[in-house]
Amino acid sequence: MTVDFIGPPPRSKNTKHAVIASELQAHPNSWGVVQKSSSIARASSAAQAIRRGRLTAYLPAGSFEAVARTVVERGAVEHRVYARYVGEQQ
Repeated sequence: MTVDFIGPPPRSKNTKHAVIASELQAHPNSWGVVQKSSSIARASSAAQAIRRGRLTAYLPAGSFEAVARTVVERGAVEHRVYARYVGEQQ
């Protein structure tokens, strides 16, 4: 087998985060569950990344709000990330 050295892989605009951000923008100010994590710490970290715009899909920073919550339904525990699009802050 040979290796083809052709440069970095192309960037995709259809990442899961781009799809999530687009869906949130289509429903401004409406909260949606965007992730279920294995722990509240992971959910909190993901929420912080969304708020701060650490991923391109959520830029500019502050245009999305996000929070982490632990929810118990019928005895099942879930750590959820809720997010909403609030628009660019002036």
